[in-house]
Amino acid sequence: MNFDEIIERRGTHSMKWDMMEPIYGVPTEDGIPMWVADMDFRPPDCVTQAVRAMADHGIYGYFGDDTDYKAAIGWWMQTRHGWDVDPDWIFTTHGLVNGTGLCVDAFTEPGDGVVLFTPVYHAFARVIRAAGRRVVECPLVNANGRYEMDFAAYDALMTGEERMVILCSPHNPGGRVWTRKELQGVADFARRHDLVLVSDEIHHDLVFPGQDHIVMDTVDDGVRDRLVMMTATTKSFNIAGTHLGNVIIPDPDLRARFAGRMGALGISPNSFGMAMATAAYSAEGAAWIDALVAYLDGNRQLFDAGVNAIPGLSSMALQSTYLAWVDFAGTGMDRAEFTARVEENARIAVNHGPTFGTGGEGFLRFNLATPRSRVQEAVERLQKAFADLQ
Repeated sequence: MNFDEIIERRGTHSMKWDMMEPIYGVPTEDGIPMWVADMDFRPPDCVTQAVRAMADHGIYGYFGDDTDYKAAIGWWMQTRHGWDVDPDWIFTTHGLVNGTGLCVDAFTEPGDGVVLFTPVYHAFARVIRAAGRRVVECPLVNANGRYEMDFAAYDALMTGEERMVILCSPHNPGGRVWTRKELQGVADFARRHDLVLVSDEIHHDLVFPGQDHIVMDTVDDGVRDRLVMMTATTKSFNIAGTHLGNVIIPDPDLRARFAGRMGALGISPNSFGMAMATAAYSAEGAAWIDALVAYLDGNRQLFDAGVNAIPGLSSMALQSTYLAWVDFAGTGMDRAEFTARVEENARIAVNHGPTFGTGGEGFLRFNLATPRSRVQEAVERLQKAFADLQ
């Protein structure tokens, strides 16, 4: 659990490191990649040992018998989140972007509206549009640096042509851990407008002290007939390259519809991902997550203190995730100028706010899941890049 270790990732086919120069123009030699949401940490040793065991065996055939895998999911969800999951509810997809696409395909038709609470994870809108559906934006309210929902405003936006709503819980990029009352509001909204409710809870293990993630399936039994849950080990344990996710559906009718699309597309799991996820959902994995969250909390505090000391910049107070959401509106600069200062002057590659939809225009997203010395370096570079404001 040495999260301070600097691990060389350049030249390893890392999207985060090897693509920051082609995409952002940030030099590979001394740039700091804070865009792609993976971590610069090794996973727990139990995960590495699972991969080694497969390599030592030396035969990489089709995966079969997911009993242990589903049992590990059940144990994790019950012990870490107080959620009882029936093994029969679980579908394994090629990650949760794939899971989102399958949900859109299974539960909506071309031309249907899919509701997003924006700004929100950019892949949702990309998948929805690629499938020939319409993105219906319900903008979150930025109430003094904290995102909140306005269901009266959202009700007024509905036309009756919407068929699905996707919730990001905890929220990416704002880091909100939604309250039970807010989640009940989402459930009620889905019922009022007869929407399938997809709850993406991929960040549910990365919640900071003093916050409690509430699983949507535990909020209201009356929403189960329209509820689809999405979870994964990939974000929690830094194994995103396995492209493994779970779509968990309590309702039998929705399950049958989803199973039909899975079968039609011939989707089956990869063996390495299944072994790694099974190993991760264990007592050793739980201890690693606890240590990780404590370390990320330290990174968050360091980053926020340094960035908020720059006049005109405001880092939204994170309750979860390792993705800082920084508001540059107070600088008075247009988006091109503040982005250039970050990427060209500070040499930091970041996600651009508009890709997250309405409400993201004045923001940039920074990935803090990297050794603390690198976070400190990023803060110092930002302070230098905006030194004329201080």
